[in-house]
Amino acid sequence: MRRILLGGPGDPAWSRPALWAVLALAAALYAWDLTSGGNANSYYSAAVKSGTQSWKAFFFGSLDAGNYITVDKPPMALWAQELFARVIGFGTPALLLPQVLEGVAAVAILHATVRRAFGHPAALIAAAVLALTPITVAINRDNNPDTLLVLLLVAAAWACQRAVETGRLRPLLLSAFLVGCGFNTKMLQAFLVVPAFALVYLIAGRPGIVRRLGHLVAAGAVLAVSSSWWMLIVDAVPAGSRPYIGGSTDGTVWDLVIGYNGLGRVFGENSGPGGGRGGPGGGASFGGQAGAGRLFNDIVGGQISWLIPFAVIALIACLVLLWKRPRTDLARAALLLWGGWLAVHYVIFSFAEGTFHPYYTTALAPAIAALTGAGAVLLFRADHGEARWGRVRPLVGAVAIAVTGAWAFVLLDRTPSWHPWLRWTIVAATAASIAALLLGRLVRRAGTRALVAGTALAAVATLAGPGAYAVSAASTASNGTNPQAGPATGFGGPGGMRGGPGGMPGGFRGGFPGGQMPGGAPGGAPGGQMPGAAPGGQTSAGQGSRSDSGQMPWTRGDRSQRSGGARGGFGGGPGGEASTQMISYLERNQGSATWLVAVSSAQSASSIILSTGRPVIAMGGFTGSDPAMTVAKLQKYVKDGKLRYIMLGGGMGPGGGNSSVTAWVQKNGTLVDPSEYGGTTSSGTSSGTAQSGTSQSGSASSGSTGAQLYKLG
Repeated sequence: MRRILLGGPGDPAWSRPALWAVLALAAALYAWDLTSGGNANSYYSAAVKSGTQSWKAFFFGSLDAGNYITVDKPPMALWAQELFARVIGFGTPALLLPQVLEGVAAVAILHATVRRAFGHPAALIAAAVLALTPITVAINRDNNPDTLLVLLLVAAAWACQRAVETGRLRPLLLSAFLVGCGFNTKMLQAFLVVPAFALVYLIAGRPGIVRRLGHLVAAGAVLAVSSSWWMLIVDAVPAGSRPYIGGSTDGTVWDLVIGYNGLGRVFGENSGPGGGRGGPGGGASFGGQAGAGRLFNDIVGGQISWLIPFAVIALIACLVLLWKRPRTDLARAALLLWGGWLAVHYVIFSFAEGTFHPYYTTALAPAIAALTGAGAVLLFRADHGEARWGRVRPLVGAVAIAVTGAWAFVLLDRTPSWHPWLRWTIVAATAASIAALLLGRLVRRAGTRALVAGTALAAVATLAGPGAYAVSAASTASNGTNPQAGPATGFGGPGGMRGGPGGMPGGFRGGFPGGQMPGGAPGGAPGGQMPGAAPGGQTSAGQGSRSDSGQMPWTRGDRSQRSGGARGGFGGGPGGEASTQMISYLERNQGSATWLVAVSSAQSASSIILSTGRPVIAMGGFTGSDPAMTVAKLQKYVKDGKLRYIMLGGGMGPGGGNSSVTAWVQKNGTLVDPSEYGGTTSSGTSSGTAQSGTSQSGSASSGSTGAQLYKLG
């Protein structure tokens, strides 16, 4: 216990207490007022609730306990939350406590990894940087799968570095296994670290070249098995005995891997705005236009880019500094590992044409943090040899701090009304830290005091900006569907809008080029409506957006809208059309049917699942675009008594606009008179807007957003 609390005999007395302080800070940021997050991302939360009701839904990652369709990600992140929920009960703690623990664990493992290569000071700096990365704080307060992905990849980096350090095969196999677990968390994004890991072991591993190659082949085999086992099992199950795989075009995991969650993210063929199968360029919806500057733009820059300048300068300078070290030198190998991690992620995230959310960039945070810690130590400490670089290194470090402080000023100047004093404080701290560090390093008489003062001021200069954004994320109820930190910066591109008075509710984050929303027309969907909006532009109560499909990224609303828990205030995305009265009617009349109702999309279904705890069919997956529902399948459900009601309308057609399903329902189903569940009936054709339980010009009003309820069978 003493070793855990105070460290080993050879550790500096300050090291372990300082680590505990950073971990406590991380836990506080990630867990502060956590219950304000409600159900967070209701799409995943509905799947968690379903997984607590059905072990089959648990295994497949089904959205509903009836196992009609899965979410569009592998289930490993859901499993952690579902196990918590089975033990302590479904609710905010079960959804978000696993995220907090995973985030804190990632900080601790990064510290251990950096410490072995660069020492205790570098490890502490790296841990602090990761803990304070704004987008990392935001995503760790949410239930998207990225938090678990980062933990698994950081643990894989630790194992890879151990393999390089010891020359043993077992840590390398562990690293491959952990990356495979990452694949079963967020598919191909986990593989972005593989080139760096393989290259580092090939270059710096202790065994001879033949053994190194053999080890890499063995690790590749482990990676293949640990990545594919769930996919192979699921795809081997007959289609009629398993749920449809959400996000795929043919109901298989393999199609999801290479399509929507694979090449579609890079080239855009399968991930246009609106979450449909749009064309290239769809990724501009949330993170700005693809290109070399994406990670520095108005949308993404404040989330991740604060220390990228320092990390890149430190990487280049330190590689030059250590280049003549022995092949197996651990510090140089670690620089290659984290530098490769950063480079690959930068290229893919910057130039990806598919759906791209700012919170994806949390995967960059460990590499930035590790390189920042390593650079701070290698550039300013005098005990690292290479005497000819003795006076150059502090100058390079001063340049890195100067560039980082200047970039922080630029980022903060984009929102000049947000803590306007902060950017000038950073300028002053930057100048003072450079002067003190150079004085302490180049002038012997200045001594330790100048170095200590310079170090403290450098910490302020480099961490004050991201720290302020991090505190902002921690002190505001998380937007579960597009979590971000700091002030809203509006759309990225000409014609963009800012939130606030006269703008969109709560302010938008994300960039629709030209200020347009998905769908082509100004405002988005056909006819200029937002996706999921009712005719006339009305949207359902409490709507939000979701993580990985192209719906509108609502950022900050009141907490009741985001919770998704109370009836009549469903969160989690456009399309939550059912009114309180309609849901009560469905509950009274479900009978022995498996599903309470069938609706067009998972955004509608997730809200109802969270409200009632009953299975709901999302006919077309998340956005309504998946070809999951057919007339034959619907007929069988009705014949077997598994489904009695279906809701049509509300802005999205079933099964990717399957008109034959709609036609069959309208021909064979019985339109339920809205008066049966509290709505009203008016004369005229059904083409008006339904609001507040009344229809302006329709033959039937659902009391919701233009949706019509049909009884089947």
